[in-house]
Amino acid sequence: MISPARKLAFQILRRVVAQGSRATDLLASSRVEQLSERDRRLAYELVLGVLRWQRLLDHLIAYYSRRQPERLDEPIRIALRLGLYQLRFLERIPAYAAVSEAVALVKQYGPVWGAGLVNAVLRRAASAPDARPWEKIADPIERTSVEWSHPVWLVQKWMRDFGTEEALALLRANNHAPPVAIRLNPLAAPAEEIVRALARDGIEIEPSPYVPGAYRVRSGSLSPRVEAWQRGWIYIQDEASQLIAHIVAPQPGMRILEVCAAPGSKTTHLAALMGNRGMIVAGDRSLWRLRHLARLSERLRVEIAHPIVFEGRGPLPLLPTTTFERVLLDAPCSGTGTLRRHPEIKWRLTQEEIQRMAEQQKALLEEAARWVAPGGWLIYATCSVEREENEDVIGAFLASRCEFRPLVPPVAEPFRTEAGYIRTFPHRHEMDG
Repeated sequence: MISPARKLAFQILRRVVAQGSRATDLLASSRVEQLSERDRRLAYELVLGVLRWQRLLDHLIAYYSRRQPERLDEPIRIALRLGLYQLRFLERIPAYAAVSEAVALVKQYGPVWGAGLVNAVLRRAASAPDARPWEKIADPIERTSVEWSHPVWLVQKWMRDFGTEEALALLRANNHAPPVAIRLNPLAAPAEEIVRALARDGIEIEPSPYVPGAYRVRSGSLSPRVEAWQRGWIYIQDEASQLIAHIVAPQPGMRILEVCAAPGSKTTHLAALMGNRGMIVAGDRSLWRLRHLARLSERLRVEIAHPIVFEGRGPLPLLPTTTFERVLLDAPCSGTGTLRRHPEIKWRLTQEEIQRMAEQQKALLEEAARWVAPGGWLIYATCSVEREENEDVIGAFLASRCEFRPLVPPVAEPFRTEAGYIRTFPHRHEMDG
């Protein structure tokens, strides 16, 4: 019999590979939430762990099987990744369970002959669990790529952009689960009441060392079953994402435009900081994502957010002549600052895609600037660590728009770079980049 966690992890990994789905979206499904707490945690660990370490696991498959992983049928390859991940990284899992359930998965979902191969490979791996075959790779970039499970081109790029030591620290950090960060919702309940409710559910929090009003979960497990979650008293949001609203520095009564606003994390945070006084126009090109933003606003008791279908270009629907004291462009990006929580990105992204995104970002920033009132602020943010999507985009904009000048908000320290930009990194600040 296959455990519910392993079966669901296997199915999710197949969808990530075959359909290009995002793992965290699938892990947030009702099927996962219906699992026991123990199985839910294991499903999360297996899915995200396999995706984080995919290159290393495939190297081990080749070593133990003497076959190239890409030539194996997909169910066999995924079952081997799951089994090897448990043998290598999860000491609490007995080897027999990792092996037998991987074999059972292939019997149910793979070719008939595959079960014998999976059994032989995983038994071989279990008998030599400490093998480090990548150490024999002569090329240092290739060796690092395998050891820390990132594409070769990205390892090369980061070593060039950040230097070897910083790049290695970032590679290591990306393979660890991020801390769970939340913000308390002052529109729904006093902070003291929220903290007490969390404590009743066995959840202890501590203030972020970096971001005002952000908290890290120190112990306990958050899920939709938690009272504070159900009542809209808390919202799970990475500290770097929360930092953006403080950079915007909204004041009650302000008019704010957010471009590319869905799914609404920053919109609802801005509204909370404004005490539900003022106006936030939340524009996004996706009607489906705007519906999610509207539902989130209702759950978090936000009353001043106005979702509109707006691609960031052309006239602003219903408000063609309005300008705003703050304009936030939360630009679409490569997402390389979020690889800890979205590890599948690194297996899909290309250097060409980064360049394409940068051109799109430059165009969106030019358009967003049209809506800034005299004396207003234009805030540009991404969840990428790439220079092409950050400094280069802002530099090109400032070179062509002399009416704008750089402004460093009070919350910039300790994130300010020598060039005056605000940067966060997983390996430095334990938050997204």
